Amino acid sequence: MTVRHYCQGIGDCHLLSFPRADGSPFRMLIDCGIHVSIKGGPALIADIVADLKAETGGKIDVLVVTHEHWDHVSGFLTSDDLIKDFSVGEVWMAWTENPGDPEALDLDKFKAQALTALQGASRRLDAEHGLSTYMSGIRDGLQSVLGFHFGAKGERVRAARDAAARLSAKQPPAYFEPGGPPLSIPTLPNLRIYVLGPPRDKAALRLEEKVSEMYPLAAGGPFARALSAGLAVNETGNGTYVDELSPFECSVGTELSSVLNSGAASDAQGGIGAFVRTHYSGPVSAAGANEDPDQSWRRIDADWLGIAADLALQLDRGVNNTSLVLAFEFIDTGRVFLFPGDAQIGNWLSWKDLRWPVGEATVTATDLMARTVYLKVAHHGSQNATPQKQGLELMTSSDLSAFIPTNQLDAKNVHWGEMPYDAILTALAARTKGRVIRADDEWIGNKNGKPAFAPPTGSILAVRNAPRDAARGKGGLWVELDLA
Repeated sequence: MTVRHYCQGIGDCHLLSFPRADGSPFRMLIDCGIHVSIKGGPALIADIVADLKAETGGKIDVLVVTHEHWDHVSGFLTSDDLIKDFSVGEVWMAWTENPGDPEALDLDKFKAQALTALQGASRRLDAEHGLSTYMSGIRDGLQSVLGFHFGAKGERVRAARDAAARLSAKQPPAYFEPGGPPLSIPTLPNLRIYVLGPPRDKAALRLEEKVSEMYPLAAGGPFARALSAGLAVNETGNGTYVDELSPFECSVGTELSSVLNSGAASDAQGGIGAFVRTHYSGPVSAAGANEDPDQSWRRIDADWLGIAADLALQLDRGVNNTSLVLAFEFIDTGRVFLFPGDAQIGNWLSWKDLRWPVGEATVTATDLMARTVYLKVAHHGSQNATPQKQGLELMTSSDLSAFIPTNQLDAKNVHWGEMPYDAILTALAARTKGRVIRADDEWIGNKNGKPAFAPPTGSILAVRNAPRDAARGKGGLWVELDLA
């Protein structure tokens, strides 16, 4: 098959082309989006969609939407005028997107509560002055997480996902989960497609970096409720709202805002205002020799919003674990091509017990990974999206190659830390013998650029690339590989 990976970095868009018996291409598009933080993102997505149309004639046989994050689906909304004329045979999604599934509806309820609370916390932190380094980090982290759920104009990711669903000529979209027989496409008799995730098991959906570190989705309700209640108390300001989660009666204590706004000459709070100004709100004119005249660093009145960090982790990683994971197997050779979306640890670990009867044999997920010769690396190469023992170490084929949809500079600009994660890059380089391509590789933006390896090698027969139009931006538009 041929895979054209688009190079928006923090975002996914992959065009898979399989030859039919009559020589015509069968087109499968997996996702189309870019993170809201990427400068010039809408223009880049417009270029991608225009290229897709030129390459396919606007005909897509199957559109796969892996999960409900902006960097995977934004193109279906922001480029609606460009993509609305596409002919899409059918749309595939995970069971977690099915509006008729009770468990999916429960997950939707959690996401709605969490997003509302996180939006409120983000607005409150934006309005605060003199935040500590820790709270400033939480503010920046919230903005990044919310960027996976909202566009620059505030559009909800649900609208983009639904826009993708409406493209399908076959309604409703097809919803998949592990456990069914391998999928087959009549015009591609040499291909089987296995659904590995997302799991039904709630424990797997909430599993994070280690077995001992779980951020349960079930806890999101209380976290969201506590945040929402605290925000409501601060926003009403009329004393009528009763916060049932507060440890104090509303009549106890003095409102911080009135203390901070009280003047020294008209202090009606029995000395409380002067005390707070001297020791907490600063600046202090009569500071001692060893005392900082600005005492505002002592204040913790915004620190209760730190609970938003835990809720944001639950939401972000929980949604990533709902990724639709597909393994493409060529029947004649047994070779496998793995596309895990943004699946994180819980999703990956849920595969170990999967089995499919195929003829007289039984295929397991471990077997599929051992025969994997091509990997689309999950979640931009982040630390908690590719497990070691239950992931890369099971991929033992000497022909393994990989692509990472990532941009290290963009990740640093939004304070994501180490993405892609160096240990994963090192392990990938060793297992693939250097056959790793990144969306931010400089050579992709060069018309005559070449990868560090020389094809044919491993599962890669040939490599082609296309830089962006210089007037539209720098870097590569796409890199295309012939795989076997």
